[in-house]
Amino acid sequence: MYIPPAFRDDDTASLHAIIKASHLANLVTATDDGLIGTPLPLFLDEREGELGTLYGHVARANPQWSLQPTADALAIFMGPDAYVTPSWYQTKQETGKVVPTWNYVSVHAYGEIEFFDDADRLRDVVSRLTDLHENGRAEPWAVSDAPADFLKSQLKGIVGLRLPIARLDGKQKMSQNRNAADRQGVAQGLAQSPDPVDQHVAKLIPKG
Repeated sequence: MYIPPAFRDDDTASLHAIIKASHLANLVTATDDGLIGTPLPLFLDEREGELGTLYGHVARANPQWSLQPTADALAIFMGPDAYVTPSWYQTKQETGKVVPTWNYVSVHAYGEIEFFDDADRLRDVVSRLTDLHENGRAEPWAVSDAPADFLKSQLKGIVGLRLPIARLDGKQKMSQNRNAADRQGVAQGLAQSPDPVDQHVAKLIPKG
């Protein structure tokens, strides 16, 4: 990922927070047959490895797990994003030398991927992933709620994945390359949007 210095995020805690806040990742692997990608939920285990380890699963019918990777796998996590119109820049009034852009947050996690189909490991991954997303619901569903035979048959239809993170690239492009007046204009414009994601992005734009 291309990251100009103004947009670089090197803080591991910050990058982990973005990963955990992302509900869906894109897993990309390079193979002799070319690139293949799958959108899927992943969870981060911060206790494993210096940068943490990602876990998830893919459908057994998905060829991605059976195609031997030729390089590290890449998991792409996208945070909040918003379109930025030049109309919000003070510079537009002064010189007119402005163009549209996009503000966004993204984390790329790289590492050597492992696929597995051990039933106990699969159940653990599915249970942890389910608990993560059911937590906080009034009546959370648990893997143990499903009949044992049904669960056993469902686990046969998936393959687990483990990705120890070897490298993290983080980017928070939030108008840091604009002057204070332009940043203020962008923050105000996004804050007035009816879109809650735009409003969230407005709060991420540096002041001063």
